[in-house]
Amino acid sequence: MQFKIKGNYYLNQWSDATSLSKPDRLIEKVSPANLDDKLYQIPILAEDADKVLESAALGFDEWKNTSLEDRFNYLRKFQENVRKCSEEMAIAIAMETGKPLWEAKTEVNSVIAKVDTTIEKSIPRISNKTIPNIMPNTEGKLLFKPIGPTLIIGPFNFPCHLANGQLVSSLLAGNSVIFKPSEKTAYSGQLLIECFSMADFPKGVINLIQGDGDVARRLVKSKLIKGIYFTGSKDVGLNILKDTYSDLSKIVALELGGKNASILHKDANLDMALVELLKACFLTSGQRCISTSLIPIHRSIQEEFIDKFHDQAKKLIIDHPIKYEKEPFMGPLIDQRAMENYLLFMGMAKREKIDEVMRGKQLDKNYKGYYVSPSIHFCKKWEDSSLFLASEIFGPNVTFIPYDEIEEAVKITNSTEYGLAASVFSSDDKVYEYCWKNIDCGQVNWNKSTVGASSALPFGGIKNSGNYRPAAVAMIDSCVYQMASLSMDSQNWKLSDSTVPGLNL
Repeated sequence: MQFKIKGNYYLNQWSDATSLSKPDRLIEKVSPANLDDKLYQIPILAEDADKVLESAALGFDEWKNTSLEDRFNYLRKFQENVRKCSEEMAIAIAMETGKPLWEAKTEVNSVIAKVDTTIEKSIPRISNKTIPNIMPNTEGKLLFKPIGPTLIIGPFNFPCHLANGQLVSSLLAGNSVIFKPSEKTAYSGQLLIECFSMADFPKGVINLIQGDGDVARRLVKSKLIKGIYFTGSKDVGLNILKDTYSDLSKIVALELGGKNASILHKDANLDMALVELLKACFLTSGQRCISTSLIPIHRSIQEEFIDKFHDQAKKLIIDHPIKYEKEPFMGPLIDQRAMENYLLFMGMAKREKIDEVMRGKQLDKNYKGYYVSPSIHFCKKWEDSSLFLASEIFGPNVTFIPYDEIEEAVKITNSTEYGLAASVFSSDDKVYEYCWKNIDCGQVNWNKSTVGASSALPFGGIKNSGNYRPAAVAMIDSCVYQMASLSMDSQNWKLSDSTVPGLNL
């Protein structure tokens, strides 16, 4: 075993499930880049869920009364701890997810930067406000208060960066946190919490529980949890809503999937678009919720551009994230199920008679892993009945669909159940303006890839991509509730300020 899973973390201590009692079950983890590389076992101890909840409740009682300046200081200590273990964290991310080491290092840098971004950009969104003379002799106040213990259910594709944005926002807002990493990236999640634990937060503020969906579901249903922040698939997000709809005390923020389109208009800079779209479609082996998987392309440029795109896609280096001969652009998919799902969609495209430009297939590499080639398809027109066109494949796949007028391209973009991200490549600002006004998405970029969002802007989707509670700079909005307060000046109070007809004093 390369990595050791310590167990769960609560009351500022690690609880090794294997040493305390017999675990309910064990989850085996191997590296997707080398199936002979057994990384660790995760011991599941269901009874720890109640202890973690009690710990978070205790931590919230103190943390909500901790000054904002002190919270800043704790988070900056955490930030420094991440800097110190950045190399170890990047290696863990690469080995667990299969993404290249260079990409894993980029993720760690995002973790470090998130603290400053949240302090500088998000905190002003929840700054208390005073409104003088809102009524006669009365001052109004708007106060932002923490909601209580919060649960962060993390994804595998960005195991530290995405969860960290939710953790940092919730903590700075004054909440205690429970982090349940994906069981596919348990060690990366553990390293993140170790960096928090070494910052010496008050007892119970920081908590970690390892496990699968059953563990998460137990926490989701607890009355003690007041905020649930989930990043993952639409189906799991819907299950969370079903489990919580009758508990009005909970805020649920969902960051779900996408079937994202990048429109390539006739006047686009094709050299720029080529680079941006290769990244958009195939970075992280297409395992990003904001990956581009549909490209409505103007009919006048389709042949020229698709030929260039295909030629470059064939040259992409795919290899082990760390043990490589040439630094790879992308690594393997996350696991056997993901690879089977990807290959299943390749067969679906054939059955639906969608043209195959580049076949997606399993690859033989120096190490046995879940390596696949990128795939490119071409569909003569949008088909509402096509399951292939409408589905989030979560693999390195893209389909080109020709159009004649920009209105048609926007209609294609809006034709799926998702509404996360879109891009338009054009030199005409009026085309861009039409797109952002008419595309139903949480993010519409101009001459820039759909992948890679700014932490200084909201990040989230509509339709089946989210529930109108975006992350990034806006994440903190889901970590507080608003309280109104009226304050009358007692020193300058006059009876006439308060009397009403019929009140005889």
